[in-house]
Amino acid sequence: MIANAVLFTVALLLAYGFWLLDQLNFMARYKAVLYHAYGTTILVFLAALFLNVFGIALTIGRRFFLKNTGRKLSHLDKQFNVSHADMPVPIAEEDFN
Repeated sequence: MIANAVLFTVALLLAYGFWLLDQLNFMARYKAVLYHAYGTTILVFLAALFLNVFGIALTIGRRFFLKNTGRKLSHLDKQFNVSHADMPVPIAEEDFN
């Protein structure tokens, strides 16, 4: 679930970055000045954006893709809680010789 959210987040942010590169190509001449003056601010913004998009993707994934998981696995929980469940007895190799 986490890997899917990271993959979705990276893909979305790459698409957003490429769109921004297309829209802001007139500022390419000033990129060294902009990186020097606002590099840390841009990095903090991108980190916060990544965390927010990752959190949203993880929340949506857990909400919609793990729906009814508890009900689907309830039979396993019932089997583990029963004390007289039939468990296979391990067979030792000595019994075959």
